[in-house]
Amino acid sequence: MQKISTMRRAAKNIFRGQLTIGLDLGDRSNAYCVLDEAGEILLEQKVAATPEAMRRVFEKMPQCRIAMETGTHSPWVSRLLAALGHEVIVAHAQKVRLITKSRRKDDRLDARTLARLARIDPALLSPIQHRSAQAQLHLTEIRARAGLVSARTALVNAARGLVKSTGERLRTCHTQQFRREITSGLSAGLREALEPLLREVESLNERIQEYDRRIARLAKERYPETALLKQVKGVGDLIATTYVLTIEDPQRFRKSRDAGCFVGLQPGRRNSGESEPQMHISKEGDEYLRALLVQGAHYILGPFGEDSDLRRWGQKLAARGGKNAKKRAVVAVARKLAVLLHRLWVSGEVYEPLRNSQKAMNAAA
Repeated sequence: MQKISTMRRAAKNIFRGQLTIGLDLGDRSNAYCVLDEAGEILLEQKVAATPEAMRRVFEKMPQCRIAMETGTHSPWVSRLLAALGHEVIVAHAQKVRLITKSRRKDDRLDARTLARLARIDPALLSPIQHRSAQAQLHLTEIRARAGLVSARTALVNAARGLVKSTGERLRTCHTQQFRREITSGLSAGLREALEPLLREVESLNERIQEYDRRIARLAKERYPETALLKQVKGVGDLIATTYVLTIEDPQRFRKSRDAGCFVGLQPGRRNSGESEPQMHISKEGDEYLRALLVQGAHYILGPFGEDSDLRRWGQKLAARGGKNAKKRAVVAVARKLAVLLHRLWVSGEVYEPLRNSQKAMNAAA
């Protein structure tokens, strides 16, 4: 990397006027590029990816505009720089094609590109807003639970696969009921071989239940607005709390319909001239929240879902038939669920499952 010595330019006081900085975040070090008002490069350097090193470098600079991409380190880095008084822009990594599609890609060039785009027009970076430190901390509990659930699923699948390879089978049950007792029908040698694995699954079940209790307590004590969302049968503490923590500020959306776009459940668009092809959903936004909303949609359309306008609408979509009709109906219901939850959150209304159907009946009468 070409470096411009700060010692050589110190006498010229390079940090004058409106500065723009592009910051390419790495796991061990961050590359940054400083531009002056005319877009000339004043300084290119690297700094260790630690709070102490970042603070030492950027607290000495005058207030400036700093652009970075989303990533593992962008939440704490953006909060640190904002606390130092800088204007921080966090670019949507997948939408900055000058970086993601570049054939000449390295830390120095990425930092330059971020700085130039931020200097010209920050909107070109498709900036996003990171959640607060408190929301991120509480979401950590939810994501930790998700990690345990994934580990449990992997162990259960491993046990079933190992048993099948011997010509025997384990009884069908939910992963929450997966205990040592289900091996009672297996041969003695196979039971002994699976004993440690099944003990680990039981331990994971206990830890997951512990997280469930913590999330329920968190929803009740710190986020009482989740009670509005849980009016919808199929939305429990986990979905409601994840929804509230991920969105954090319900006023960020001008319309509740935008909530469906935020979680990536709306179809993509590629209209050109007279061509309007049918696209898959965008899958933008938070992947875990999207998965939870789809789980909620499965429950609403499933055998235990309560009769509601949303359920009836989804069943009509599924009844149209065709390839993957049920899957499309689930995704559509998940999108409507995201919109409904935002509306309940903003308005504070009492949820009426058959509100639209009752209005139609009254109008017909």
